[in-house]
Amino acid sequence: MTPIAPIFTAHLFPTLDRLLEEVLRSLAPEDWERPTLAPLWRVKDLAAHLLDGNLRALSMLRDGYFGEKAPEIHSYADLVQFLNQLNADWVRAFRRVSPAVLVDWLVESGKSFQTLVAALPPFDQAAFSVAWAGEETSLNWFHIAREYTEKWHHQQQIRQAVGQELPLYASDLYQPYLATSMRALPHHYSRIEAEEGSLIEVTVPGDSGGTWCLQKGKTAWSLWEGSPVRPPQCQILLPPSLAWRLFTK
Repeated sequence: MTPIAPIFTAHLFPTLDRLLEEVLRSLAPEDWERPTLAPLWRVKDLAAHLLDGNLRALSMLRDGYFGEKAPEIHSYADLVQFLNQLNADWVRAFRRVSPAVLVDWLVESGKSFQTLVAALPPFDQAAFSVAWAGEETSLNWFHIAREYTEKWHHQQQIRQAVGQELPLYASDLYQPYLATSMRALPHHYSRIEAEEGSLIEVTVPGDSGGTWCLQKGKTAWSLWEGSPVRPPQCQILLPPSLAWRLFTK
């Protein structure tokens, strides 16, 4: 067991975006209408959602323009509901845009997004916290890694729908996704009672996976990398094809 370290992902976006362009340009017209693991969204809807992510990030973080103001947010559930409505509105509007236009805009906006995240000082405070990990404030490296998980899993949802999942399981792409997603475990286990020192081992096997441990302290759980120093109270084994689907519900 070793302490968890920052996860740097800004350099991975050019590869991830190139793979997205490749898979989208390979699709037949009927592929764009295939259903996906995302409820209510087809392949084209997910591509539109990824474009929204690029443009929204550029507008807010580069240009300081935040557009629609959120109503009063009193909880994480309120935030999720607001964001879900924004996402639904955007996707509905983009159903009138052709796949070719959508891919062209994804490519161009992706280049600007890559420049944006590469310029963010990794240890400065981020404009937005990573709320799903229980943080009220976050550093840029974690915010960027969160954006990486967003782009990775939505592209994989597209790939799952069209039978082209394998490229994103490459270790240099999948392992950072897993390591970032694991950061949410202490928050989600915060209400789980256990004796101090209790250990939970989580393993995703294979070259692109890894092992992480949750350890119960006096008041909270903490996350560690690597195998536990003693037999854990619980061992969880997640196949690579299942792990990302579990983390994205």
